[in-house]
Amino acid sequence: MNHSPAADDVETGSSAVGPPRGLSPSRYDPDRAELGRLVAEVGETAGTALPAYRVDQLWQGLYRDLIGPEDVSTLPKALRGPLANLLPPALTEATRSVGDGGDTIKWLWRLADGSLIETVLMHYKDRSTVCVSTQAGCAMACGFCATGQMGFDRHLSTGEIVEQVVRAQVEAGDRRVSNVVFMGMGEPLANYDRTWAAVRRLHGDLGLSARHLTISTVGVVPGIRRMATEGLPVNLAVSLHAADDGLRDELVPLNRRYPLAELADACQAHVTATGRRLSFEWALIHNVNDRLEDAARLADYARPLGAHVNLIPLNPTPGWPTRGSPPSRVREFADEVNARGGNATIRRTRGTEIDAACGQLRAERANADSVNADRSVPVAAPGRRGNPTPGGNGSSR
Repeated sequence: MNHSPAADDVETGSSAVGPPRGLSPSRYDPDRAELGRLVAEVGETAGTALPAYRVDQLWQGLYRDLIGPEDVSTLPKALRGPLANLLPPALTEATRSVGDGGDTIKWLWRLADGSLIETVLMHYKDRSTVCVSTQAGCAMACGFCATGQMGFDRHLSTGEIVEQVVRAQVEAGDRRVSNVVFMGMGEPLANYDRTWAAVRRLHGDLGLSARHLTISTVGVVPGIRRMATEGLPVNLAVSLHAADDGLRDELVPLNRRYPLAELADACQAHVTATGRRLSFEWALIHNVNDRLEDAARLADYARPLGAHVNLIPLNPTPGWPTRGSPPSRVREFADEVNARGGNATIRRTRGTEIDAACGQLRAERANADSVNADRSVPVAAPGRRGNPTPGGNGSSR
């Protein structure tokens, strides 16, 4: 627990598309070629050569019918059991929470090694969106984030990522899950190869439009530059939270490695390559990053990139001794950004009554579990240089 991930994978280009070391493949880990080899192995064990169309039947069951091998009726019964044993599901439901009148569903999943991850399904009038995790825990150490307080367990496999979408679609039934956002637990671009393999699988095999897939990052510059070369116009969202290096160094420690100027250059490369509009995520923290001068810096940073800004009142997080900005200040902040030529909207917070913010459900479970009770470590809120500490009596305005 809390060891460092292979964050440099995004720089070295090292290949890491299989399950993490020590883990067996799960149901959605094998690609089509690997699935063909598994089917052939089952045939050899049974003493018969299986026709190639058996792979097509299995693929159809997994990616079109969204069922396990044991339920693929077009396969001979003698094959279903062995294939189901070789392709177990990755996710076991530990708990679920339902909010917003049934329009928000959050799962806490237990993986084969006991790691816990979260997935959130959100229904809107015009679409259904699933928010998926790419790591168990996170090493980016953003102190106001529930996941960031946990530290890092491990990367998720491609199959563990894809299966979150499959399970959400099964839950959604006739309501098609049309959008996937990689905004759950973990930093997607620190697990680049497996995350991108999942993107390819969602696009090519589950039939989701690249324009409806969004990868969020705290600013892993080499990963953003790699995305720009992939030839698939996936959306990019950057968790910005501050537009000056001094404050961002405190809120998002990776900024010390990839400061704002480098981040802007990488974002511009992605916009140029894909033609997709860039998004910035900005969690408004009371008396930390919600002043009018913060709005001015944000507008100046976002405007040349043509970026849209999503303003998000901070969800309360155990161990973080401050709170989200009040509604009046959120509106003032948005107005200031827009008055300065930016493009900011206020995102409606979903699922606050079910701990739907990233990492909160797992933190709640860990706190209730004596074995894992030490996973959530309180952290101090950052203060501005020369300004009152968040939560103090003074106002930075």
